[in-house]
Amino acid sequence: MKEQKNIPTTKTERSAKFVKTGFQIGGNYIKHYSKKLFNPDLSRDELNEDNANDIYNSLSELKGSALKIAQMLSMDKNMLPKSYVDKFTQSQYNAPPLSGPLIVQTFTKNFGKSPTQIFDTFKLQSTNAASIGQVHEAQLNGKKLAVKIQYPGVGDSISSDLKLVKPFAFRLLGMSEKELNIYIKEVEERLLEETDYELEVRRSIQFSNACKDLHNIVFPVYYPEYSGKRIITMDWIEGLHLKEFLKTQPSQQLCNKIGQAMWDFYNFQQHELRAVHADPHPGNFLITPDEKLGIIDFGCIKELPDDFYVPFFSLISSDVIKDKQKTIAAFRQLDMIQEKDNASQIEFYYKAYREMIELFARPYTSKTFDFSKPAFFEQLYAYGETIAKMPEFKQARGVKHFIYVNRTNFGLYSILHELKAVVQTDTYQPKV
Repeated sequence: MKEQKNIPTTKTERSAKFVKTGFQIGGNYIKHYSKKLFNPDLSRDELNEDNANDIYNSLSELKGSALKIAQMLSMDKNMLPKSYVDKFTQSQYNAPPLSGPLIVQTFTKNFGKSPTQIFDTFKLQSTNAASIGQVHEAQLNGKKLAVKIQYPGVGDSISSDLKLVKPFAFRLLGMSEKELNIYIKEVEERLLEETDYELEVRRSIQFSNACKDLHNIVFPVYYPEYSGKRIITMDWIEGLHLKEFLKTQPSQQLCNKIGQAMWDFYNFQQHELRAVHADPHPGNFLITPDEKLGIIDFGCIKELPDDFYVPFFSLISSDVIKDKQKTIAAFRQLDMIQEKDNASQIEFYYKAYREMIELFARPYTSKTFDFSKPAFFEQLYAYGETIAKMPEFKQARGVKHFIYVNRTNFGLYSILHELKAVVQTDTYQPKV
């Protein structure tokens, strides 16, 4: 993949990039409607593909929060046309890497020394480049290390980038401005945390210690003395990302084993720690040669406060959903039903959200669940598409915590579906 020699870091440079992309998209629409004059039955497939390419190429050059949005959207398969999902999925594994000289410059600026002054060896060519940083292989005292270096300007451009990405999000998602602002604010808070690598190291050590007794899961050792505000050094974990792992045609028994480890990892955190690794895209996991699940990124953590956790998981794991008045009371707590709603609106949202919750909670309703069955996911995506088209859901509903909790659990479900895993789902249950 071609290396990127610079990143636009100033607000002016980044704004200009968005403006240029806006003009390209406008040109794509003109081209599409010109063709449609001669072919009224022309689909939007080519238009979506052209727009997806232009938007992704722009975001991948900007890195940071702009590219992170693409990564998140690629996981919400019912929110975007397939062309966008296919293109944005690249950000889960590989974005264009920065050139060697720029990495040395970034490393020296943040650490006061060049990589070769600290490590015995340091490979300038990255092994993995994603939205916020890229990973390099290093050696020190005979130990193989992974050194994650944040792209320059990423932490300083989050707020301005998210304002610039809004017009694209309006067009792609069809959200109301109020709903989008709630989404953007929550994303901004998490991204500001995600660019603080000193915080990530502390959390990585904390969470890996808390989860150390879970079966078939491994974590790298972290080295605070070789880490900083924009640099993280950890043990190198050998393994394959999910896509590479599945190409090896693993046995179903092994897929079930990895799927069980994934399920336990997430539900232990949600229900025992009340805080969860909220970035479940496949690039954050490795399947090791000794058949374990390696967790290599704790940048995005979502805490679950009691006033969200209790009503939400009581709907999923208890008999509350069978009691209409208790269900409505929980929906009010979660701002899914609001003060201004009249009787007919209350009834409408009660039925719609109850159907949604019952579908989402299906894996929790039995001791085991087979995530290979396509029917469950077809229902999930179909219901998501139906909801997205309803005018009643164009306005913001639900507390902000849903954004990352839904992303976490649907991301988990999607990975388990790719594994075609059958897992025991009663290992770590909600505590309400």
